[in-house]
Amino acid sequence: MPTADLDGSSTSPRSTRGFTGVPVFVTGGSGFVGGAVVDHLLESGANVRALARSVESSQALAAKGAVPIRGDLQDRPALVEGMSGCAAVFHVAGVNTMCPLDPGPMYRTNVDGVRTVVGAASRARARRVVLTSSAATIGEPEGTVASESTPHGAGFLSHYARSKYLGERAFFEEAARVGIEAVAVNPTSVQGPGRAGGSTFLLRLALNAKRVVAIDTTLSIVDVDDCAAGHLLAAERGVDGARYLISGASITVDEAMATLAEITGRSFAFVMLPRRAAVAAYPLVAAAGLFGGERPICVEMLRTLLHGHRFDASRSIEDLDMVYTPIGETLSRTVEWLASEGFVER
Repeated sequence: MPTADLDGSSTSPRSTRGFTGVPVFVTGGSGFVGGAVVDHLLESGANVRALARSVESSQALAAKGAVPIRGDLQDRPALVEGMSGCAAVFHVAGVNTMCPLDPGPMYRTNVDGVRTVVGAASRARARRVVLTSSAATIGEPEGTVASESTPHGAGFLSHYARSKYLGERAFFEEAARVGIEAVAVNPTSVQGPGRAGGSTFLLRLALNAKRVVAIDTTLSIVDVDDCAAGHLLAAERGVDGARYLISGASITVDEAMATLAEITGRSFAFVMLPRRAAVAAYPLVAAAGLFGGERPICVEMLRTLLHGHRFDASRSIEDLDMVYTPIGETLSRTVEWLASEGFVER
């Protein structure tokens, strides 16, 4: 199926054009994924404008070579200003957390913020918007190898999954209503240098623990650079109205521990809890403070781990020509960065 290139010409999904001289706008450019998207856009020669909520963010973006636009997702005039004349908008900003005490801000950002961005893009006459969605929106039954076409189940594993699902629906609905090309990128767990929180916290626990207590599950991971590349390819080659799972590999906990042992040169003693026991034991272990002073594993994290994930990223390979980094390389780079920053012992 042909797609529209950034300059409006027709091209096949496997052709390449690049972003040299192309004006683009990015939200969330100071974050882990958004920062990588900005870096890749700058390296490709794009003229990058990026939303910045603070002086610090503005300075960091300017130091990279992007043009900071002060404002936030509620500041429609700032969004329109930043998007005016842009061929593509990358809406990366979002809230990614588990077990929030107040989920309201998450829904306002992940759902209402999407509508605001699409509306601003329409006013600015930007032609294409790429949304950073999540693999959590797939909502596949447990044990399924899921793809973009897998029917969503009735429930949600977390407020995060629900907010991203609703945000993605709002994205496509609003884009169709105002006549903007819309493509969603659905990354799995993004890993790489620069991230210490979120799911990487579990990696830190495993690396620092004398004995690892683990759940027999499957994790899906993508390298941060692959995730960023997927965004650019989605803008360049993605089919209007499509979403693309971006997933480098699905790996069992046993395989992950073996990979970590090879990377670090140490053997890991770990106890694999039966799934039924994990439901009762993990909240008790977390409540006892045995994971240290940082955020303990919470109910939503536990529910997501017990569910596990396997994803089929064939569409991204076929339509976008994605090439994925081997998972061992991703984990090696992540571990080295964590050690260099003092998050784990060398």
